[in-house]
Amino acid sequence: MRATVNDPDRTRWTTYIVLGVVFLLLAGVALLMFGSARSDARAEEKADEYLAELSANGLGTPSKEQVVQVLGDDGGALCADPASALNRAALYGALTNGAGGPGARPVIADNKVLQGQLLAIKVYCPEELEKFTAVVDGLKYADVAQG
Repeated sequence: MRATVNDPDRTRWTTYIVLGVVFLLLAGVALLMFGSARSDARAEEKADEYLAELSANGLGTPSKEQVVQVLGDDGGALCADPASALNRAALYGALTNGAGGPGARPVIADNKVLQGQLLAIKVYCPEELEKFTAVVDGLKYADVAQG
């Protein structure tokens, strides 16, 4: 006997399959949202700690939302081996007079120029702090910025 279009058994199985797929999709979305909520709470906790460190050291503080977006709950790119050769080159490149090409010269940076980055590493990836401190200890600093 051949099944017809309105066969109740066929309709029932189609309904079960569709409902099963929808249930699995909803369960997957729920699991992702649960992990995201836990990560967001941890990111906000770390941001609060970082902002408190900045305030305690007399540095300007960005908004909490900015810190959460940039650093997340693990420090993001900041904690991806901050003492590596590429990151050192980017740091040294930022501590110049701003000229391009052969006119670029290193400068004596202000005392506070790296404090924010050191505090962020201290909060988000303290295991990297010793290596990064060794990189920046050899730099010259002075009170050159006002405020």
